[in-house]
Parts: sequence; C-alpha cells; structure tokens
Amino acid sequence: MTEIVREAMEYDVVIVGAGPAGLSAAIRLKQLDADLSVVVLEKGSEVGAHILSGAVLDPCGLDALIPDWKEKGAPLNVPVKEDNFYVLGEAGKIRVPNFPMPKLMNNHGNYIVSMANVCRWMAEQAEELGVEIFPGMACSELVYGDNGEVKGVVAGEFGKNPDGTPGAGYEPGMELHGKYVFLSEGVRGSLSKEVIAKYDLSKGHCPQKFGIGMKEIWEIDPAKHREGTVTHTMGWPLGSNAGGGSFIYHLDNNQVYVGFVVHLNYENPHLYPYMEFQRFKHHPMVAELLKGGKRVAYGARAISEGGYQSIPKVTFPGGALLGCSAGLVNVPRIKGNHNAMLSGKAAAEAAFEAIQAGRQSDELTGYEAELREGPIGKDLKKVRNVKPMWSKWGLAASLALGGVDMHLQEKLGLSIFGTLRHGKSDAAATGKAADFKKIDYPKPDGTLSFDRLTNVSFSFTNHEEEQPCHLQLKDPSVPINVNLALYDEPAQRYCPAGVYEVLEGEDGPKFQVNFQNCVHCKTCDIKDPSQNINWTTPQGGEGPNYPNM
Repeated sequence: MTEIVREAMEYDVVIVGAGPAGLSAAIRLKQLDADLSVVVLEKGSEVGAHILSGAVLDPCGLDALIPDWKEKGAPLNVPVKEDNFYVLGEAGKIRVPNFPMPKLMNNHGNYIVSMANVCRWMAEQAEELGVEIFPGMACSELVYGDNGEVKGVVAGEFGKNPDGTPGAGYEPGMELHGKYVFLSEGVRGSLSKEVIAKYDLSKGHCPQKFGIGMKEIWEIDPAKHREGTVTHTMGWPLGSNAGGGSFIYHLDNNQVYVGFVVHLNYENPHLYPYMEFQRFKHHPMVAELLKGGKRVAYGARAISEGGYQSIPKVTFPGGALLGCSAGLVNVPRIKGNHNAMLSGKAAAEAAFEAIQAGRQSDELTGYEAELREGPIGKDLKKVRNVKPMWSKWGLAASLALGGVDMHLQEKLGLSIFGTLRHGKSDAAATGKAADFKKIDYPKPDGTLSFDRLTNVSFSFTNHEEEQPCHLQLKDPSVPINVNLALYDEPAQRYCPAGVYEVLEGEDGPKFQVNFQNCVHCKTCDIKDPSQNINWTTPQGGEGPNYPNM
C-alpha cells in the first residue's frame, strides 16, 4: 500500500472540539495575544451540532472569560426562578424541601440554556478575535514527534471504502501541527482515550465513572408552561435497579427540556436505559405536563460522573485534556459546563505563558496545578463523596449522608468520610444475565413514549454508508460467543440509538452494527462488559445535527 502523504499546517495551538472547553481556550488565547495562531477543529457539521447538555448553566465560567457577555448578546435568556426536587414512586411523589439543601445545590443566579446555542455564540466571539474554526473536520489520528510528544492531529480524511482502503474520491486530509494540542472532545473522546492509555494518565486515580443521559425537547401547552422552573427527580422508575434521575427544565417559547440519566455502573444486564426514560414520562406528574404537547428533538450522550477522584493527569508531552475529556462534571449539581469553560481558560493561560517563555511540546504543569487547586478542584472536591456513596449504599443513604458531607465541606472544608474511592469500572460492574430477572417494559404509546428508531429520526443523524464502520469490534466473535451467552448481549439495550442488534439467521444468532444510527454518545465504548467495542470518529460532519440541545 502506498504511504499516505499529507500537507501540514503549523499553528501555535491546535484545539480538537468546539465545545465550551475548546472555545474558551481559543478565546482566552487570543485575548492574551492577538498574534497567536489558533485553530479549532470540530467533527460536527457546524458548531453546536454535537452539543447536548441539560442544561442549567452556572455563568461563573463565562463571567471569568467574557465579563460583558450580557452586552455581547450571549443566549442566556431564562434565569432560574424556581427549584423543585422530588423522589418519585410509581404513582406519587415526595417533595424534598429546599431549605436543608447545601448552598451549592441552589440554582439562584443560574440560567436554563441550550448549550448548542451558547457554543454557537462563543464561536462567533472566537472568530471575531481571529480564531480559525473548521467544522466538519473530524480528527482521526494523533501525530507524534520524534521524542514521543503529541505534535498535532490528522483532520479532514474522507472517502475511504468500507474495508478502510482509499476510495475513488479519497482525500487524505491534513496534518495540523501545534506547539500545544488541546483535546476537548467531550466524554470518552477517541484521541483522549489514546493519550490517557499511552501516557498512563489514569495511574493513581480512580477509574472514570459514567452515566447515559437522554434528552427530548417538548413544546407544551402554554397554560402548563412555567418559564424558569427547574425540576429534578430520583427514584421511580429505576428503583434499586440503577442509580440516576431526571431533569425537567422550562425554557422560553413554551418549550421544556425533559431528560433522564442512568448511571452506567448498573449490574442487571437486562436493564434498558432508553425504555426507563420512556417509562418515566408516564408518571402522572410528567404525563400531565406533556399531555397535549409534542416532542420536537431527541438526543443522547454519556456523562462523566467520577468527579474529583477520577480526574486523570490532564497534561501530557505536547498537550492537555480539557473539559469532559478530563471529566469535570459536578454530579450532585448536574453541571459541568462552567468547569469546562474554566479549564479551557486555565489551559490557555498556561500555554500562553509557555509560548512567551519560548517553550513548546512540553508539559503544561501550571495547568495541572490550577485545575486541581483552583476553582475547578474546589468545586469538585466538595462533592467528591456523593457519587461513591450512591454507588455503594443506594439512593436514601446518598441523599442523607451526601447532604451532611456537602454541608461539612461547605462550612468547615472537611469530611468525616475522607475521600471515598470508586470501585470497578462500569463495564466490570455488569452482572451475568442468569443472575438477574428480565425487566418487562411497556410498549411505547407513540404519544408520550416512542420507540428508539422513531426518536433517533428527531436527532437528525446522518452517516454516509460507504465508509468504514466507526464502531470497531476488537474481536467479531465476542458479541455472540461471550456477550450473548453470558450477558444476553446488553448492547441491544444500553445503546440509546438502536445501533446494535442480535438477529436470528439460518446459522444461528448474528450481531449487526447499524452505525448509521449512532448519535456519538460513546456508551458502547464504556459499558460493553468485554470492552470489545472501540468508538472512533467517522468522517467529519456526520452524526447528529442537534438544533437547540
């Protein structure tokens, strides 16, 4: 095979991913020095196309980055007016009063937003400063220097045949080299996963923990709409089967975000996270709100939940991990976008200082220190025990003990529990099918609840079929011979887009991968009990096209 020759472009900083972290880094670099050359590469068809988040935004990250964001027209238009917490039973609910909650759980001063639209606005601010932003440019490979440092990325490779060979219209893409390369790919990004393994960045840290978050946008009856209302629930329908909960956020234009999160450390392989979400909408409280409305969008993505204990080393020779690539979500607050922005700002400042000093391609130790000791570390350290408590002792104990622990952290800066550690990985937590009962899920009614493929059409997902499958099986025999035999092949259920099927054929069961449906949530890469699925990026511009997520 002929060696692929690519042109190369040189930049001061190359940023992979136009989410809140990557865009914050780009903006801050140009604020510090307008002459720095900065490029942002985004795999989505446009900035925001792959951004999915709750989202109630704590504006502290924007305050630090762009203090006059209001005057500049940032799309933070719906301040939170009311906070509600409920524990649900199948037919009823118990309101958890706000007064015993730690202050950090109060949403006063926060905004209900579309993070996709916030990122679109941030991209405009970046471009005004001179940042080059290229959407539709998936970064498929890392480029390493002579000393093993990350030197750049390969972006814009198109036209491979399904077997991976160059097709008739093959475009090799380009190498983009930087003095520093920032990986802000979101949760479980393929390049981030590679550098974490190559440089052993997780050594000494707990395994990362994850959840799968699914979200629908609904247009509801104006008489039921309460702009600025934030509601969170726990309990039914998950019960003891899994940790997780829901969010219902009333934004403007009679729209409501309805979302559901399932922690991926569940044991029962028969659990079907997507159907738990659909069942949740039939709870009387939720069904009454949505009755007469219509679902207008759907999407899903994994969420990093490991918190303080699971943050890997965030620097490596030639670059750094930003935002969800590092795992900076505050789980009890259900917020990570503010920390993503702060991480981008901190990484930019460290890179600027290094470049000013004539350095390049080394480790930005100043960023590592700032992340752990600055606002991000302080934010995550206060809540570090809530997730392991939930995993070890269940919902009730985590509510009570987690609340006490957060109060002590806020008032005294200490915890009687120290730092609880996470256990095994989410993949290893999966139990054998024979040890658990199957779960009977009601059939979607097409009004409140929907089948997966119908809902995926509301994510506006598209992939060119004549390309290599970006969901790679390390061993094609494992899904049937191991996962089906031992775990009833949970990929059939944990994927929120119906990518994986077990079909009965003449020669027995067959595993099918419908990669065209993939919404890039990365759950398969995380939860597969055999760790046999490797999520890689498809051609640029493909995947979901989220409008207002």
